[in-house]
Amino acid sequence: MARYDTLVANGTVVIPYVGARRLDVGIRDGRVAALADALPPGEADEVLDARNRLVLPGAIDSHFHLGIYRDLARDAESETASALAGGVTTVLSYFRTGSHYLGKTGPYRTIFPEVVAATAGRAHTDYGYHIGIMTAEQLDEVDWLVGEHGVASFKYYMFYKGLNLTADSTRGSAYTMSDTYDLGHLYLLMQEVAAASRTQGARGRVSLSLHCEQAELIRVFIEQVKYRGPGGLEGYHRSRPPLTERLAIAEALVLADATGCPVNLLHLSSAEAVASGARGRRDLPHLDIRLETTLHHLALTCETAGGIVGKVNPPIRTEGDREALWQAVIDGRIDTVVSDHACCAEEDKGQDLWKALPGFGGTALLYPYLFSEGGRRGLGLARIVELASANPARAFGLYPRKGTLAPGSDADLVVLDPESQQTVTPEVLQSAQDFTPFAGMRVKGWPTHTLLRGRVVFAHGAVQGPPSGQYLKRPVPPLP
Repeated sequence: MARYDTLVANGTVVIPYVGARRLDVGIRDGRVAALADALPPGEADEVLDARNRLVLPGAIDSHFHLGIYRDLARDAESETASALAGGVTTVLSYFRTGSHYLGKTGPYRTIFPEVVAATAGRAHTDYGYHIGIMTAEQLDEVDWLVGEHGVASFKYYMFYKGLNLTADSTRGSAYTMSDTYDLGHLYLLMQEVAAASRTQGARGRVSLSLHCEQAELIRVFIEQVKYRGPGGLEGYHRSRPPLTERLAIAEALVLADATGCPVNLLHLSSAEAVASGARGRRDLPHLDIRLETTLHHLALTCETAGGIVGKVNPPIRTEGDREALWQAVIDGRIDTVVSDHACCAEEDKGQDLWKALPGFGGTALLYPYLFSEGGRRGLGLARIVELASANPARAFGLYPRKGTLAPGSDADLVVLDPESQQTVTPEVLQSAQDFTPFAGMRVKGWPTHTLLRGRVVFAHGAVQGPPSGQYLKRPVPPLP
């Protein structure tokens, strides 16, 4: 009987917080069984030769939107397949009641099992959910969601409160299907998450993620831009300027300080936002504050994102903002990089900027873009896998089962060819989305193989086999 099911041989293994080293990886029963300078090929049922390749822990795309604009089950299948193409082996998707997603409201005791059932058997990656607590009734379900369903992270959308969200002036309450969605609701939600963190956090981190844009200011700036211009994505950037991020971060951190709630500041898009988040972490060292940015805010500007198809919240901004975000990635102020993947069709963007659906896909670029552009900027290999794998695993209750390559961890790994170059097209990204704002970008460094719990699920440009992803109750059990 062979000692290993699979041997990944002759590759350069990148271990977060440690570095890169020439190692063989022995896999047994879906987990890493051995890391060594040389393991005998005869002791493995299968050998995957990773010579001249990098071997990375599978990426964890911790900001995803399965089913936001499409049927949840169908979206789970197509978009997790796209994730495999970029070396992503785990996605953590946001879900909330209200408009989009399932288009309903009510208790999560009824709705969340429906969400998990819709995804079961359809995902090509392992997966979990962050939950938006939208109503007073749902506040009472936080502890239950953590303890019974392994939901270790929640979300609050600061720009929903009081904002006229659509062109036909539908109020935010109709959009969220909530009773009162304001800072009072946020304070109560932080109290609930902080309490769950205190009682259940010994097993892993319990936290609240925040979309930080200030609604009342957005209303004013949208009116000004509609009246005075400019148009296009520059106008959209000015209609939701960095000031709205900075003020929302300040509001959120005052409440986090009052409640002791661990928080994640999502998709920081501007120099002002990242400076505000970093300042909050410096001034409030007793708080657990994590900072996130996205691929599109690192890669695109309002001049290069393709017009209306590049509409997203918060907006794509200026080259100065892009450079400030890259500096924060390099100097360590940014903890995680994500895709904020939200598959939609080009027809959903239309011709009217204000009616166009916000968001787009990009998960297949997570490792390739970080390796390509990060390498050009001097970002080390260990830092790349920390940003895309280890840090999100630590933030959301998955580490060290996920997010690293160590004996006992899940054998989620990526074999990446550092010399492989491709020009980005919708076809390369393998999403159901029929466009991409990243079109034409030349990216160097693509996966040849992606393994999920020891099984090859993506090889040489194609998904291998039916969906085999599992729902992850977080925090995950400790390593044996």
